Amino acid sequence: MADVLLIDRNAAVATLTMNRPDSMNSLSLELKQALVDGLAEVAADPEVRAVVLTGTGRGFCVGQDLGEHIELLHAGDEAPLRTVREHYNPIARSLMQMPKPVIAAVNGTAAGAGASFAFACDFRIVSSEAKFLLAFANVGLGLDSGVSWTLQRLAGAGRAMQLALLAQPITAVTAAEYGLVTELRAPGEVLSVAQALAARMAAGPTAAYAAIKQAIHFAASHDLDESLENEDVQQQLAGATLDHRAAVAAFVNKEKPLFLGR
Repeated sequence: MADVLLIDRNAAVATLTMNRPDSMNSLSLELKQALVDGLAEVAADPEVRAVVLTGTGRGFCVGQDLGEHIELLHAGDEAPLRTVREHYNPIARSLMQMPKPVIAAVNGTAAGAGASFAFACDFRIVSSEAKFLLAFANVGLGLDSGVSWTLQRLAGAGRAMQLALLAQPITAVTAAEYGLVTELRAPGEVLSVAQALAARMAAGPTAAYAAIKQAIHFAASHDLDESLENEDVQQQLAGATLDHRAAVAAFVNKEKPLFLGR
């Protein structure tokens, strides 16, 4: 059986590819657990300084594998009722709290939790033929995988409510108009553009990127004084890195800095 999640390392970039193309990378228990473990692995690996998340075939990820889901429900298995806590929450946290940049290469349809995963990434390089669909209401479910937090910050509360309650697909062009897309590309260019961006970020100040990500997420749910105090904490951490000292010296000497990620 083919691995449901492929992890490819190229220099300091790790590409995680959801690999269930026959089901447009729907999220089976096996794939969800592989994502939990794979994201934790690359987050902890100091040699990995940027991450790309993508899918095999026509889809990025269409969300929960509903065939497996209904079988478990009919069997009286409680696994579906635990999957938000055991899988979707850890995946969303890993994507958003990853101490390095994360780029979604959205090669095709992103629906349900698949759309949520894309919105949890720092950048979204999106195929012009892709679609996004918050399908949760269509199957009688609430939101998960952090989309209640990410979507309104990307598109505004009104758009978030519209997309979640109407549960209708939108094109990549509309998604871009809503502020959900970093860059639109032709379908065959999506992965290479995402990996090129990841390589650029991987050559940058990794600890500073982590501090910047943490500060932005923190400020989204804290007041000004708390955010200022947190900026002080994060700045002290970044200021103590070798990268900061080397970059300042390079600036003074009119040289290009070489960041080592520490």
